[in-house]
Amino acid sequence: MYDFANSGYTTVVITAIFNAYFVAVVAQNQPWATLAWSAALAISYAAIMFTAPLIGAIADAYAAKKKLLLLTTIGCVLFTAGLGLIGPGELWIAIFFVVLSNFFFGSGENLIAAFLPELASSEAMGKVSGWGWSLGYLGGLLSLGLSLIYINYAQRHGAKAQDFVPVCMLITAGLFALSSIPTFAILRERAKPQPHAAGVVRTAFARLLQTLKHAQRYRDLWRFLLCIVFYQAGIQAVIALAAIYAEQAMHFETQQTIVMIFAVNITAALGAFIFGNVQDRIGHVQAISVTLVGWIIMILLAWAARGPAMFWVAANLAGICLGASQSAARALVGSLSPETRHAEFFGLWGLAVKLSSILGPITYGLVTWLSDGDHRLAMLITGIYFVAGLIILSGVNVERGRRAALTQH
Repeated sequence: MYDFANSGYTTVVITAIFNAYFVAVVAQNQPWATLAWSAALAISYAAIMFTAPLIGAIADAYAAKKKLLLLTTIGCVLFTAGLGLIGPGELWIAIFFVVLSNFFFGSGENLIAAFLPELASSEAMGKVSGWGWSLGYLGGLLSLGLSLIYINYAQRHGAKAQDFVPVCMLITAGLFALSSIPTFAILRERAKPQPHAAGVVRTAFARLLQTLKHAQRYRDLWRFLLCIVFYQAGIQAVIALAAIYAEQAMHFETQQTIVMIFAVNITAALGAFIFGNVQDRIGHVQAISVTLVGWIIMILLAWAARGPAMFWVAANLAGICLGASQSAARALVGSLSPETRHAEFFGLWGLAVKLSSILGPITYGLVTWLSDGDHRLAMLITGIYFVAGLIILSGVNVERGRRAALTQH
């Protein structure tokens, strides 16, 4: 239910509505507007990377995951609602609210994931995680659907983006708060406080360094984490900038963009479900390779599209590849991780994804700024990350990686 609750934030704020509103209305289509959006996200992801070990160590030491999750939820809901106050030209306050809302969202995402080992056996973690992933897509669709209904109503009455987008932020914040209630009403903190918590700050960063040292013993896992940084940079750029590209390069109206993102969420759910069943038979590396080829084709189609038909094909191909690549990557990290160090290496996986979340959107934003707003060129250059990821992935030997994981004592 928490996946259901928080997914509306990424769908409505990061992917579909507020990002395009930020560029077109808040930053008033300045040449640096896309870079400013990308930089705001990068700042928030960098803050998450630096604070996550500390927050995680405090949560473990004091058995405080639920209390900290409540704080991050309140923070994200309040600052998302704050986005509803943003009008044309109010750039710095918009950046302030974006950075803080995304920081609280990402920190809460890490905390809810830490409950998984308490809720499922090692044999069922993937299944339970998959249920959350599927519910998350449905939650995102609900927030987006309610926003679309309101936008249709508002536009029929002559409203403009600065009139209806703020209301969509309030809808998203309200639904997040309401849908998270079952988590805080029912979920129990099963962990026990750990002794000697006084040095928790120093311990947190010492453990991070130890984790990095351990990971270097497993060259295939390490290589795959590097692969993730590259191809996820491409994925994160597409997620954060899809609506901006649709409106700036394809000249979509807000309503058209939302309908497209709505459809993409459905194809993403299908992609995750289908590849979740296929990848065990063909192998995780082969499954990820297929999706990376799909991403490269998608980039070329989006770059070449001059009308809505080809762009719709590209967008839905992105949806299929999104669900499939995310699902397969998580499974491969689990396969290459020693049984006694799952949490450590999934923590590294999270750091790799956050790093990519900085790298991809910033690259896209810099290209649009340096090219005087050429979104097609930015999209094409984003494709280089998928090519690099595919090349790095070719050197991952799953059997050798599994042996290294199994022989770890």
